[in-house]
Amino acid sequence: MAHHHHGEQSAPITIPPGALFTETDVRFMQGMIAHHAQALHMSRMAPSRGADPRLVRFAQKIDLSQAGEIVLMQDWLRANDQFAPDTSSWRTMTMHGMLTAEELVRLEAAGGEAFDRLFLEYMIRHHEGALMMVADLLANPRAAQDVDVSVLANDIATTQTAEIGLMRQMLAEL
Repeated sequence: MAHHHHGEQSAPITIPPGALFTETDVRFMQGMIAHHAQALHMSRMAPSRGADPRLVRFAQKIDLSQAGEIVLMQDWLRANDQFAPDTSSWRTMTMHGMLTAEELVRLEAAGGEAFDRLFLEYMIRHHEGALMMVADLLANPRAAQDVDVSVLANDIATTQTAEIGLMRQMLAEL
């Protein structure tokens, strides 16, 4: 059933007594699902936009790693009896670095090298937003005590930092 949960990030969260995880952890996982889901939506445009084959391969790599992480985050949320957003959640949840509706229209309308440039510029900003989300999580002293949250947050930071470097290089070579 596709129920629309508007304002998911403000839904009340109940943390069981004695849990290692906090409301901050839950909101991070829920928000990162929406954030990753928009990256999937962006990445899946690449093959039909006449993008450079190297950029298409890169977009597919983002798709694979982030789709896998979404499943991990959803599984963690469900295992802890928390609401797990689906991959349409990017349409209703706004996080750091995410594209506006207008920017998505611009990206969808672009082709060839214009698509490559916009995709890279937008995805760099999108990834930087994910790094801000991780930094916000880790700045909270009680957050990321749960090993799954900690590992996932650090994996996202490592992967996306490396990908930002690659994208800056690809942008410089356009």
